[in-house]
Amino acid sequence: MSNIKNAFQNGKAFIAFLTAGDPNADKTVEYILKMEKAGADLVEIGIPFSDPTAEGVVIQEANIRALGAGMTTDGVFDIVRRVREKSRIPLVFLTYLNPVFHYGYDRFFEKCGELSVDGIIIPDLPFEEKGELAPAATAHGVDLISMIAPTSKERIRKIASQAAGFLYIVSSMGVTGVRSEITTDLGAIVKEIREVTDVPCAVGFGISTPDQARQMAALSDGAIVGSAIVKIIAEKGEQAGEALAEYVSKMKAGVCAAREAQKSL
Repeated sequence: MSNIKNAFQNGKAFIAFLTAGDPNADKTVEYILKMEKAGADLVEIGIPFSDPTAEGVVIQEANIRALGAGMTTDGVFDIVRRVREKSRIPLVFLTYLNPVFHYGYDRFFEKCGELSVDGIIIPDLPFEEKGELAPAATAHGVDLISMIAPTSKERIRKIASQAAGFLYIVSSMGVTGVRSEITTDLGAIVKEIREVTDVPCAVGFGISTPDQARQMAALSDGAIVGSAIVKIIAEKGEQAGEALAEYVSKMKAGVCAAREAQKSL
């Protein structure tokens, strides 16, 4: 079993995302460690890709900046190595199938295993086709994390029944990005998931405020935030550390508020 379970050991998790190499490798290492210290329970590391189809403008531009600065898949692995010298925080890659295929499935997941990368999310990998790389991931102890979207409907139970690590619930249709309102009936989706698995589920896409984090964590086992974090890095560049720590602390407080409210019921 991967290290991901530790992210949810207190009942609710705050999951933070950033793009590796934006603004550079040294700062990515620093920002991961700062976010952990500020309360992040798990960090998703985006491997830069030229065609990140699930991402909105904020994360697309982060990919372009990172690639333009020379970040590569091997460079991302080196970032993980450096983080692992100081931290055991659960780490999950978010990438697309092409970079993994190009690197070679066995070689990629062997490297993940060596560096204790706990899981991977691949938005453009259909659930029905995950068998293409699942054996290599499993062989090296890497959880292949599935996504459940509002359109999954009759597939929710099937996807959930084979879940590993945690389930990523997509809050809204469309690409990543800050949203002022989330209207999907997430409670109904979580209810279906709970009927077939006790693997944790967390909600992402569009979450940017502590109140949204509290609401999403109240419905599920955690909240995932990407674009709002990447936007801070875009605005402050190499001086983003303190702003990130302050933001993550506030978002974690929102998640903890949901946990405490649930305990009091």
